Amino acid sequence: MAVLTYREALNRAMTEEMEKDPNIFLMGEEVGHYEGAYKVSQGMLAKFGERRIIDTPISENGFAGVGIGAAMVGLRPIIEFMTWNFSLVAIDQIINSAAKMNYMSAGQFPIPIVFRGAGGAGGRLAAQHSQSFESWYAHIPGLKVLAPYTPSDAYGLLKTSIRDNNPTIFIESEVLYGSKGEVPEGEFLIPMGKSDIKREGTQLTIISWSRALMYVLPAAEKLAKEGISVEVLDLRSIRPLDEEGILASVRKTNRALIVEEGWNVAGFGAQVAYLIQKEAFDYLDSPVERITQEDVPMPYAANLERSSLPSEEKIIKKVREMIK
Repeated sequence: MAVLTYREALNRAMTEEMEKDPNIFLMGEEVGHYEGAYKVSQGMLAKFGERRIIDTPISENGFAGVGIGAAMVGLRPIIEFMTWNFSLVAIDQIINSAAKMNYMSAGQFPIPIVFRGAGGAGGRLAAQHSQSFESWYAHIPGLKVLAPYTPSDAYGLLKTSIRDNNPTIFIESEVLYGSKGEVPEGEFLIPMGKSDIKREGTQLTIISWSRALMYVLPAAEKLAKEGISVEVLDLRSIRPLDEEGILASVRKTNRALIVEEGWNVAGFGAQVAYLIQKEAFDYLDSPVERITQEDVPMPYAANLERSSLPSEEKIIKKVREMIK
């Protein structure tokens, strides 16, 4: 096992895939000479040159469209958004072109493209730069949506995404880039639509993904010291969704708490809660609960930002209430 940071794992995945396939290229703001706003593409310009590591103007709508056109004629673009907040400028291209082109062309134009970049809150970046958009993009047929938490998952899922012939939304939490974890040294893929049990438990299942697991896993550890056994299920893949993995865990523990960084109203956790009550209602010993960001634009002040987001304290309090 090698110990890599999250950004190093992403870099390794892209580099390996680009070495295998000359049709793959990376395009986005500052991905080349600056080596990425978060240094994910460090060293790639020197290795692959300016024809495959392409710096763009500040025009998400423009370079997203260029990438989609390139995918239509057989190339395999990786489009980096400096942050998913900026993807709103390109959302027409993503939803009305990338997601629909294969369907509208009766299969003549598969769109093998990955849109990737930083999402969620990054620490005092305020309301316009701290948004979680998983539920937005998961709403759209034709898009696949991934949100890995560990470096190993980021590596395996990004390689899978690059090889897939459908447009993939790949969301990387801004605060995870420097996090470290073990990554097998040999090449491996992780299939989409497969969740992962990050911690085994028997009394309650916490379902989460991406940065929110930073709160969930320590909370589960503290609850274990109180004699409360919590299972932690990392979705990793938002669409396709591992419905059977979710249901198997809930049927085992009989309780479910969903923790997500995004907002409550129409958040993706609501879809998960619907699935559980529809398919595992008879197994539930308490109502399905959710912990989300507070229903406000993200504050700039550090203390207010912390108050707005899920936390270990909120999770522990809710689990205790559910176990009573």
